[in-house]
Amino acid sequence: MPSSSTQAACSSSYSFPDQADAFAQHETGLLQTLRRVIEAPAHSAGYGAQYIGGVSGFTENIVQTIPKKLDSPIQNEEIGGADVFTNPEYHDSVLQCLEEIATGNHYNDVNSLELKISRRRLTITNWGKGGLIGKGSFGSVYKGSNEKGSFFAVKEVSLRNKKSLGLLRNEIAILKRLDHENIIQYYGTDQDEEMLYFFLELVSNGTLEKAYKNCPFKESQVSHYTRQILQGLKYLHGCNVIHRDLKCANILVTEFGNIKLADFGLSKFIEDSQSLKPGLGSLLWMAPEVANPKSGGYDFRADTWSLGCAVVEMSTGKYPQYNVRDALALERAIRKGTGPLIPNSLSYTLTDFINKCLQPDPNKRPTAAELLAHPFVNESSCTQPDLSELLFGEG
Repeated sequence: MPSSSTQAACSSSYSFPDQADAFAQHETGLLQTLRRVIEAPAHSAGYGAQYIGGVSGFTENIVQTIPKKLDSPIQNEEIGGADVFTNPEYHDSVLQCLEEIATGNHYNDVNSLELKISRRRLTITNWGKGGLIGKGSFGSVYKGSNEKGSFFAVKEVSLRNKKSLGLLRNEIAILKRLDHENIIQYYGTDQDEEMLYFFLELVSNGTLEKAYKNCPFKESQVSHYTRQILQGLKYLHGCNVIHRDLKCANILVTEFGNIKLADFGLSKFIEDSQSLKPGLGSLLWMAPEVANPKSGGYDFRADTWSLGCAVVEMSTGKYPQYNVRDALALERAIRKGTGPLIPNSLSYTLTDFINKCLQPDPNKRPTAAELLAHPFVNESSCTQPDLSELLFGEG
């Protein structure tokens, strides 16, 4: 389990019972007042925190009881279903303010992580949608810009697609509590009559999958990227979050070779002694304990297995390959812990790192924090690639 100091560095999980009717009756005056406080300049943050803490008893109760569905992560394995974004009783103004109020309610300390994250986030107003960047499993991603000339990514989902809305709601609930250089930054949401828009940090160079397809990676590049992925995973697991769909298609890379973990739709907060149900994720990157319905559950080390598969992917320029002939044999092999094929051409150090990630017994599999000491990714024992190598594969 994460140490108390690590948990303190992560935003806490919120819970808001359903009092939407009471909130709707008082939304006009309350929301206008709190919006002015929350949107005050950063130098007034101390006053805003004190003001929010001193709001009348009724106001405090309503702020603390905003419906659970809007702000908390999905706590069961059935992702999807009815979603608050499709409920007509929530007006546009409420949807735009709920998130700010829910976050503001936790600004009891002017130095709190929630407030620090909010200060750094790009404020999205009067924005426009640009060209298509790509399409994911539950939405399309576009480039966006606002009146101040800032650029960002816009993920959009139809309000009619309840399953996709559920995944997006889960991703929002996860990302708004995270703040790390190797995790994609969340900026906020907006909506119109047909679509929900989800604003994210723009990483213009795309995914690692796109990068290795354009130009094969050298081992020094794989080492550089893997170290950053591990740093992001260490932070994520320290915040009691498991990614559950780690692969190169869900990892972004900037033009300067900086890694950003992304696509948190299947991610989940893990509570103490919680057993997660198997079967979620992408099969070729799936740990045996996740693929096997009789495993009895899994923990953060399932991400370690997926990382090993992603490292094979980066090293070979292909999806993880298994020595099987059909889909049924593939599923059996993954359940048994038969990892993907590792080319003989890889160095001993890289091969050893992959084998440690692909340890079939999760109890013997190292954590992300432990893997950061491995010679393959340890900065003191590997050579840092130069910028031209990261960008163009040339050394």
